[in-house]
Amino acid sequence: MVVVATKLVSRSALWGGILFAFGVVQFVVAMAVVQTQYAGYSLLTNYISDLGNTATSPWHVVFNLSLITLGVTAFLGILLGWSGFPRGGPRVVGLVLLLFASVSAVVVGSFPENVNPAIHDTFSLLIFLPGGLGLAVVSFGMKQGTHWFGYRAFSLLLGLVTLASLAYYAPTQVTNTTFDPGLFERLIVAPFLIWGFVAGIHLTRLPRFSPTTRPTAV
Repeated sequence: MVVVATKLVSRSALWGGILFAFGVVQFVVAMAVVQTQYAGYSLLTNYISDLGNTATSPWHVVFNLSLITLGVTAFLGILLGWSGFPRGGPRVVGLVLLLFASVSAVVVGSFPENVNPAIHDTFSLLIFLPGGLGLAVVSFGMKQGTHWFGYRAFSLLLGLVTLASLAYYAPTQVTNTTFDPGLFERLIVAPFLIWGFVAGIHLTRLPRFSPTTRPTAV
């Protein structure tokens, strides 16, 4: 038996990975830049969405456009990268949940927290919950023998971090008792960004190192 390098995924998966990684990087950079222009902004006590508040954030346009871009690139990245994920039910369910979260990100960026709080808050939740569930579900398809097996525990852990943080964050938001809301919101969101970047890079590598085994005459 020998290992033979073969191209197992369509070229679209490569572009999907590029879009994934690009979307995450541009959003992280945009957040960092906008924070520098927001006097007194705290990573512990300020919400991420405060950066898009049209009344208090000087560079709110940059943040909101960046969030919309993240949603669009994630949506397209998932569709183009679909064939790069292991086949089966977890791929379908998990990626559909992530598609839903991507669309919700576009809505959140289009309706800043001070413009339409009801829509903004509702669709923020529709990023957090489907996103966390999506990461957890898609991990179950990363079985041994697939090129994602090494990312199985990683994906599941990130999904669980999001869901556990959300389980604390959501009820305390209702009672206005959240301890360091900015910190816990970041614990919800950071797993998406980390996973999106890592998964994006992995998708771009699949055509070059996706191996399969087959018998050969010696």
